[in-house]
Amino acid sequence: MSFLAQSVRQMLRHVPTRSLLTAGAMRPLSISPVIGQQNKPATESVDISAIAKDQQKECLSICERINRQVQKSEQGRLFAVVHLCGKQFKVTPGDIIVVEGYWPPTIGDEISLDKVLLAGARDFTLVGRPILEPGLISVKATVVEKTLSHTKTHFRKKRRKQYMRINFQRSPHTMVRINSIELARPVDGNGEEEPSSRRLF
Repeated sequence: MSFLAQSVRQMLRHVPTRSLLTAGAMRPLSISPVIGQQNKPATESVDISAIAKDQQKECLSICERINRQVQKSEQGRLFAVVHLCGKQFKVTPGDIIVVEGYWPPTIGDEISLDKVLLAGARDFTLVGRPILEPGLISVKATVVEKTLSHTKTHFRKKRRKQYMRINFQRSPHTMVRINSIELARPVDGNGEEEPSSRRLF
């Protein structure tokens, strides 16, 4: 019994010190501001219109550089990211891409891919939000071939049930050749869109 009484006495002795330790430990975790920092002067207001003007000047100078490169044909090989049948393809002139699933155009059709998400060259990139302005980039393509995919096997079996099925599937594929990617008009920094033309694909 004396052992139990000694342990209870020791626990009671340590209780006040524990509460003091925890109270002291919580002081630095407080998120209230320190008294000396409350009297600091407010930060100076920033002139937003001056920053906007500087950004607009920089944007116009970049657009002028891009237009000069395009006029002199110094931009190099153009590339584009197009949205086609629910998928995105990074294409350059001469590429052949395979579109999976049913797609209406027939062999020999020349089409224009209007949903261009991104276009660029060696020194610049035009990023759409989510797509570039209609008429800014023209991506011309030709349907080369329409075939079926390789045979896919779908096998189902249930153990000990005498159930077994095997099915074969071939989905249609369309091969498209990218003929050209061109900047149809000069790049302007205003962001004003021209009236949209008819968009097919």
